[in-house]
Amino acid sequence: MDRRDFLTTSTAAGTFLLFNGMTNRASAFVETGSRDALKTAGYGPLFPVASKNTGETLLSLPKGFEYTAIGKVGKTMSDGRPTPSAHDGMATFLVGKELRVVRNHEVGGTRLPVAGSGIGSSNHYDEGAGGGTTTLVIDPKTRQIVKDFVSLSGTLINCAGGPTPWGSWISCEETTLGQTVRTDAKGKKSGGYSKPHGYCFEVPASANTNLPPVPLKAMGRFTHEAISVDPLSGVVYLTEDYGPCGFYRFLPNRSKRFADGGVLQMLKIKSKDNYDTRKNQKVGEVMEAEWVTITRPDPEEADVDPSAVFKEGASKGGATFSRLEGCTIDQKGRAYFDSTNGGNNGGGQIWVYEPVNRDSGRLILAYESPDRSSLDMPDNICFHPKSANLFICEDSDYVDEGGTSENYVRILTPEGKISNFACNIAPNFTKSEFAGSRFSPDGQTLFVNIQALGVTCAIWGPWSSFKA
Repeated sequence: MDRRDFLTTSTAAGTFLLFNGMTNRASAFVETGSRDALKTAGYGPLFPVASKNTGETLLSLPKGFEYTAIGKVGKTMSDGRPTPSAHDGMATFLVGKELRVVRNHEVGGTRLPVAGSGIGSSNHYDEGAGGGTTTLVIDPKTRQIVKDFVSLSGTLINCAGGPTPWGSWISCEETTLGQTVRTDAKGKKSGGYSKPHGYCFEVPASANTNLPPVPLKAMGRFTHEAISVDPLSGVVYLTEDYGPCGFYRFLPNRSKRFADGGVLQMLKIKSKDNYDTRKNQKVGEVMEAEWVTITRPDPEEADVDPSAVFKEGASKGGATFSRLEGCTIDQKGRAYFDSTNGGNNGGGQIWVYEPVNRDSGRLILAYESPDRSSLDMPDNICFHPKSANLFICEDSDYVDEGGTSENYVRILTPEGKISNFACNIAPNFTKSEFAGSRFSPDGQTLFVNIQALGVTCAIWGPWSSFKA
């Protein structure tokens, strides 16, 4: 028995109790129609709060919580460059004694190349692409920026990603646009870039400028959303924000050397080829899972077909999901990921993959939105470092599709109860999604973005007062 087998075996009973509790609460809702069994007080009611540094009222928060509004779009950074727009996924790091945040910018522009749109001054992957990352050095006491600069330039639609255990950020492109010009049914053109897109890029948190970018092609070319690295096994889990889509893992050839290649695989439910997870699923049900290998992770046809990699996995029986977004790993090595519009009402699903050994595991539906006022289109997710509470960003501005116009940061407890933590009340930007939720390593500050407003909020308060 290897270390992973021992860890999984020793937590099996706890896993059963955890998801059995979630199933009981879901059953109570079905039988009674009452949402009370699925909710908890959390940190209490929300109230409008002004930011400590600017005085703007952007958030409603529980009593005792405060925040600063930092890193605004257009503000000149320490490197002389303007802060890019479309703040999205990010992670926090300790570099020496410095608290650093590496932040994505989901800049797509017109989906056609624009000369000179690289956000850095040099070292662009593709000079005509306006996405990338910025790095923020934060004073942990004032929660304000000490220094900020471009750390990745010339990429496209950098949506989410994830941190590595060795202190870097993997930034993911949520597009497969490339050199070929596409023309849709309405005659709209896209593509024509100097380089293919749809890759992951590694950004060292310790870097003080943007280094020459290297696409991690073995990790696949698809509409990437998030990744999460298991520090114990070294396995990388990846989500795909497309419909339909797959859930992937990457087995690197060398530890800490993603650029040296590896094997990309897609999740499959055992004995159930092309299992469809999108609707009619049961919370808490355990499904045995395995992995099928993607032999062509970087297909040329991805230039015109975003589903090229998914189609190979599906041809081998891989499971189908709907628009996978956030992904994170708990302390027991379980990968949590969400389907933003999965479930019977389109309000979202929270899935868990629990490895049993190197080649197989269990897939469990941990939570499905019972109604869209409880949870509406989950996006980026993260755990509080000192609890098992999952913080969930919403991207819920889909009123025409049955969604709500409000956007919250919600908290899902290990018992399957949900509560509200923050609401976006930014004037003229209330429909903007939350993105990039991530705690500082000491658990004292939650960083989260209001994407359309182009601002990062650093939130702190009485984290130990949560009531389940």
